[in-house]
Amino acid sequence: MVLIEVGLPLLTYYGLHAMGAGDYRALLGATVVAGLRLGFVALRNRRLDGFAAFMITIFAGGLTLSFTTGDARFMLAKDSVGTAIAGLIFLGTCVVGRPMSFYAAQRFFATTGRDGTWWDDRWRSNPAFRRGFRVMSSTWGLGLLVEAAVRIPLIYVLPIDIMAGLSTVLQLVVFTLLITWNVRYGRRMRARSQGATGVT
Repeated sequence: MVLIEVGLPLLTYYGLHAMGAGDYRALLGATVVAGLRLGFVALRNRRLDGFAAFMITIFAGGLTLSFTTGDARFMLAKDSVGTAIAGLIFLGTCVVGRPMSFYAAQRFFATTGRDGTWWDDRWRSNPAFRRGFRVMSSTWGLGLLVEAAVRIPLIYVLPIDIMAGLSTVLQLVVFTLLITWNVRYGRRMRARSQGATGVT
């Protein structure tokens, strides 16, 4: 489910790029696909899905920024702006509603047979469960903001031909570190949560 939520817009974006489409058309296509996915999930579940809404927000933000300028450095920087927006969303959902990591986990574990009721019950009854997802969302939010804060100044300091490759490397390094940390923390979180409730 996570691959579908994330993969469909990304495949659309890079697929259109491969066919010669510019940034605007590629972002527009990805935004439309993410929006269709959001509508499908909302109709099926009869409620707005937080993770699907997150994906469309990211691509719609990039689409809006693509109107601003065709400057080469800005086109590199807009990816980090999107990363910063994502970081703010992760942090914001720690304060308002349920953390974004909660919705991502629902998608990741969708094949385990645990429906929305199970997740809702655990959220209401288990403080460690709630705290764990807030920690994960906070870490992702801060990590993405730090990545953007480092990458954007470098784009305007270093030559474009260097940053075109280095920008991608920095993004991959940050995401790899965050995912590795998330997997390890998630295992500890499940162990503590199950130990506290006796649930396996």
